[in-house]
Amino acid sequence: MNLQSNDFELFGLTPGFAVDRAALDARWKALQREAHPDRFSTSDAQAQRQAMQWSVRINEAYQRLKNPLKRASYLCELHGIPIGAEDNTAMPAAFLMQQMQWREELEEARTVEDLEHMLEEVVTVRRDMLAALAQTADVEKDHAALARQVRALMFVERFASDVEQRLDQQGQ
Repeated sequence: MNLQSNDFELFGLTPGFAVDRAALDARWKALQREAHPDRFSTSDAQAQRQAMQWSVRINEAYQRLKNPLKRASYLCELHGIPIGAEDNTAMPAAFLMQQMQWREELEEARTVEDLEHMLEEVVTVRRDMLAALAQTADVEKDHAALARQVRALMFVERFASDVEQRLDQQGQ
């Protein structure tokens, strides 16, 4: 193992959007068993420090690979196309109109049923967007388009979080 390996190499995976979650989880557990700092508690300070670095590196990679949005972002970065969500928010007009409509509906929603209906719609859109990410990343291998799709999904994820927050407030 090499600390400089990319996340996919570290986990012995072919770089791509589609990941077998059970295999990822099993590999994470195996790597953690190998590198867990407790295994090195009687070792010298350097070995303990290296074990801690490995444990942190393994956990960071696992967090990126298990989350579809983070994994897609990471794939873009590996191919030299940063997401740049902070300074690149350009979206198609139709997408922006949908976002505005959703925001208005969220402001006007008064009942739990309204919010649950909105969340169902957002979950469906999210599922479709994730399928599109898989197609773009693994079949078309168009990482520039993938970056655009990731930025759009970030908007949808943020909105879904806002709807869930409102649902939580309604439940209090």
